[in-house]
Amino acid sequence: MHRVNRRPVVIVSSILFLALVFPIMACAQETVAPESANSWIQANLADLDRLFGNTVELLAAVLFASFGTGIPLIVVVLLLGGIYYSFFFGWISLKGFRHSIDIIRGRYDNPDDPGEISHFQALTSALSATVGLGNIAGVAIAVSLGGPGAIFWMLVTAVFGMSSKLASCTLAVMYRKIHPDGRVSGGPMYYLENGLKLKGMGEFGRTLAVMFAFLTVGGSLGGGNMFQANQTLEILGTVSPVFKDYNWLVGIVLAAMVAVVIIGGIRRIGRVTSRVVPTMCVLYVATCLLIILTNFTLIPEMLGTIFGQAFSPEALYGGFIGVLVTGIRRAAFSNEAGLGSAAFAHAAARTDEPAREGMVAMIGPFIDTIVICLMTGLVCLITGVYADPQFLGQAQQGQPVGAAMTAAAFETFIPGARHVLAIAVVLFAYSTMISWSYYGERAWEYLFGTSTILVYRVIFVVFVFLGAVTALTNVLNFTDMMILGMAFPNIIGGVILSPHIKATLNDYWDRLKSGQMKVYK
Repeated sequence: MHRVNRRPVVIVSSILFLALVFPIMACAQETVAPESANSWIQANLADLDRLFGNTVELLAAVLFASFGTGIPLIVVVLLLGGIYYSFFFGWISLKGFRHSIDIIRGRYDNPDDPGEISHFQALTSALSATVGLGNIAGVAIAVSLGGPGAIFWMLVTAVFGMSSKLASCTLAVMYRKIHPDGRVSGGPMYYLENGLKLKGMGEFGRTLAVMFAFLTVGGSLGGGNMFQANQTLEILGTVSPVFKDYNWLVGIVLAAMVAVVIIGGIRRIGRVTSRVVPTMCVLYVATCLLIILTNFTLIPEMLGTIFGQAFSPEALYGGFIGVLVTGIRRAAFSNEAGLGSAAFAHAAARTDEPAREGMVAMIGPFIDTIVICLMTGLVCLITGVYADPQFLGQAQQGQPVGAAMTAAAFETFIPGARHVLAIAVVLFAYSTMISWSYYGERAWEYLFGTSTILVYRVIFVVFVFLGAVTALTNVLNFTDMMILGMAFPNIIGGVILSPHIKATLNDYWDRLKSGQMKVYK
């Protein structure tokens, strides 16, 4: 077993501690009011935010290149990848929908199969990383930037995304590595490197794997971390401005909460998310349904608005192309289909049937986007907050509106609901951060080895703090770059390996239909 070198961890931790605590200590020694300390901290954080924003703009020009078409290349890759998988696999994502529910219920759970967590725990671990602020804040951002029509393209992307997630999670189990102690190392890096090596493309596969791992580490620090902390602070700010005034303190508290859990690894994450995620989803969807059904006469009109503006050249932010791009980007961020991130969680499932876990995984985009995101979108439309002059003004200035819009929608129906939503957001963000820490950790382990994992965990905790004190626009752009960038190596490698996936799926489906599958419950 590798011995962890703790010296870098101690150094990084000490620097972070001094950076945060020194201003307060200095004020105490000089008998300066706490408000002065907070002003000093805020001024320095503003400089940090500007530096971060300049760096993000430079990277965005490269990763979101559209080559004059108005559609970023990454958006094309995501959508075409899902379309290809759906037709090439014969739409098994729809044919196998009912069977996937039976798997999730535990009917095919064999406790003797290799792996660390059950099918249900694998799904909830993956959902804890996707169901969260992408559903609450992400939908609001899509509507504020692209108008109601962006919701339509989110739903379309999710339908094809089910096949993308089926592909990557099937491969994840096929090429995972199980250690003697039962711990699983899995994810796109392994099937990109080892799968393509079997096709005589070893160097190319290794290059894609390394690229994917670096982007995953960045994605875990951006979308799986900074965005969650940032929007947690935004929603808390709707409850009381004190939270935003002392954003650095909120960041420290969030960082500490994350640090407590991520030490336990996937087993602890699986236990926590299998209890928290279903409860959060049910409560959030129930509240949305209450608002929607109370105004059920408006549903046809709202659906017509969504569909009509999906193709409207007068829509917000760049007309039809702008709506299309916004919808696909926010859907990809919300359900992560095609990115390969869920493969980390599903690779740890107890199963000896790769196709079975792929079928479990494909339910993720359905729950995340087609159910929960649609609920959020309808609530924003039915309550009319999406047309609020305040939010429209921000959108026209290119400033995305996130969780604050959803909070306003809830508030118009249930006075004081922003407090309940604030609690839900904190829980959603927390579960997302702990799951993404696992994804990033597996990618870090692939790149730098087991002995440096503790270094990654410290870095992850530091970025929780940075997310709380950084502007949403910068966080959003950095998040999209890292997370959407993961689709490049994942989909390219997956398409090359798709005949192998199809053969595995067809073999499984034939055995299922012939009654050869053993049922345990």
